[in-house]
Amino acid sequence: MEMEPDQLPDSEAEDPRQEFREYCIGGILAVLLTLAAFGLVASHWLDTLGCLMVLTLLAVVQVLVHFRYFLHIDLRRSHRDELQLILFTGLILFLMAGGTIWILWNLNSRM
Repeated sequence: MEMEPDQLPDSEAEDPRQEFREYCIGGILAVLLTLAAFGLVASHWLDTLGCLMVLTLLAVVQVLVHFRYFLHIDLRRSHRDELQLILFTGLILFLMAGGTIWILWNLNSRM
């Protein structure tokens, strides 16, 4: 049972060519950001702290590119619930991983 185009939600009623173009733009940006990160590390252009800071910035931009172009999540009102769900999931994963590392580090120091 296929829905008519006027019955689809806004996020699914886009032109297939527009959607393909967004996937291509997202793919190109993701590849360029990945190559920039590898190039930065391979070139030894910055010291360790500077390299970590730039890599962190590139990682955040990479996450934003994936949210926008692949998950189709932006700041429009219709997508804010999805964005809040993803950010909350990220927070929970961060707390679980951080807590695990903290506990293991504490146990290691007591041995």
